[in-house]
Amino acid sequence: MKKTWKKVMALSLIAAITVSAAGCGNSGQSTNAGGTQTEAASQGGETGGSGEYKDTVVWAQGADVTSLDPHQGKETPAVQVTDQIFDTLTVVDAATGELKPQIAESWDQESDTSYTFHIRKGVKFHDGSELKAEDVKFSLDRAIGSAAVSYIVDFISSVEVVDDYTVKVELKAPYAPALRNLSVPFAAIVPKAAVEAGEDAFKQNPVGSGPYKFVEWKQGDSVTLERFDDYYDGAAETQKLVMKVIPEAAQRTIALETGEVDLAYDLLPNDLEKVRSNSSLQLFEAPSLTCFYISMNMNKAPFDNQKVRDAINYAIDRQLIIDTIASGSGEPADAIIAPGVFGYYSPGAYEYNPEKAKELLAEAGFANGFETSIWVNDNQTRVEVCQAVQAMLQDVGITCSIEVMEFGSFISRTTAGEHDMGYFGWVTSTTDADYTYYSLEHSSQQGAAGNRSFIADPEVDKLVEAGRTSTDESVRLKAYEDLAVKLKEINNNAPVYYTTITAGANAKVEGFVMDPIGYHKLDDVKVAK
Repeated sequence: MKKTWKKVMALSLIAAITVSAAGCGNSGQSTNAGGTQTEAASQGGETGGSGEYKDTVVWAQGADVTSLDPHQGKETPAVQVTDQIFDTLTVVDAATGELKPQIAESWDQESDTSYTFHIRKGVKFHDGSELKAEDVKFSLDRAIGSAAVSYIVDFISSVEVVDDYTVKVELKAPYAPALRNLSVPFAAIVPKAAVEAGEDAFKQNPVGSGPYKFVEWKQGDSVTLERFDDYYDGAAETQKLVMKVIPEAAQRTIALETGEVDLAYDLLPNDLEKVRSNSSLQLFEAPSLTCFYISMNMNKAPFDNQKVRDAINYAIDRQLIIDTIASGSGEPADAIIAPGVFGYYSPGAYEYNPEKAKELLAEAGFANGFETSIWVNDNQTRVEVCQAVQAMLQDVGITCSIEVMEFGSFISRTTAGEHDMGYFGWVTSTTDADYTYYSLEHSSQQGAAGNRSFIADPEVDKLVEAGRTSTDESVRLKAYEDLAVKLKEINNNAPVYYTTITAGANAKVEGFVMDPIGYHKLDDVKVAK
């Protein structure tokens, strides 16, 4: 079953994201259930007769930016904004998955542990200064030193400036996904002079080299960006971008229907047909690289008890959650990484067996259950999943309260390890298993980097490191196979389900490409009047 899902996912990604690169003009066509559009729609169609476009694209997302500093704000709601402001050395084409040059015009690999990057000449930051090798070194060193994002670049041993447009990067050990890691938005290149002039000022007024420059952040409400006309790859299609924070998914759909926003991300599953059948709207869908999971804090009793963690996993009816809350959209998760990720291995489906859960709880000394809590951010679908899990745990004798909090507070407090259990979503942004396994499972990554179960297992660490350091694909795959099996034995996390990724748009939106990672670039997007 999992092999079939993997094939379907790969084919669906190609179908869903390559043909949705342009909107459908006045044709009014919406996407169908497979995420594809009609041929006329996919080629752009007409623009409603006038040939004129709006000067602003407005999109809605469910949570606010956590930080405008790309070396701090790694959460998807932040990156959806900062990805418009900053560039990286390399970039992955959202439609094809192909790795391409960005700030680095080209590179040479001298050995398994040595790369030389040739920086584009004439790339400008938003303050007018030229991006040079010193900025690249400063940025990579700064990212390595960030507790939040160091895991994405800490394979680097040293960064040396050869000349104004050449940087040499030495790795600690061979690392197969190095170039893809450098494409992740929180490996962004920032201006050394601007950051050193005042880091706090930079965080409030970020300066990048991307297609849009920062204008204003009204916390909890919106972010406004303006086109950077000197962008090295040509000016963006639309003058302004506005991100609006609309926490309730149903309200995002309503805002789309009324024309308040042009794009809306992460729609409710039961709203998808509403958008799909509306000739004034279009729907984008694709299997994602995201796994939703419950992380159990192993530093707190009773989650330091193996049998309790096992019981939690047996108590969850994953398929029921998908059928009801997700309206059938998704697949039960059997590992912390999705099937479309390199290194995925199925250790076997999690069995729903409440009687077995009760037996394990009794063996652990909790025949009468216990009281605990699960934390979740203020996202309607995520809260509903937690409510379902709450009822399932009650069925096996565990009394579980739900604490809903604003996204930034949720991240900071779970980073500090204050939670018993937390409900998280994690996207494997590089499409390589190392990105997730190192972040969520290695003992060195506890807290901000992602390991919020606070697992510290020597055998897990050894397998994660084997997958990171080998350039032999077969060795890496075997390490990840063994790791998936080992993690299912430990059960520090309870994988729940793999999702599809969705976005609704006005039918007059053109140029939008669905990125399965969730960081949709908007410089090619325009909206016909």
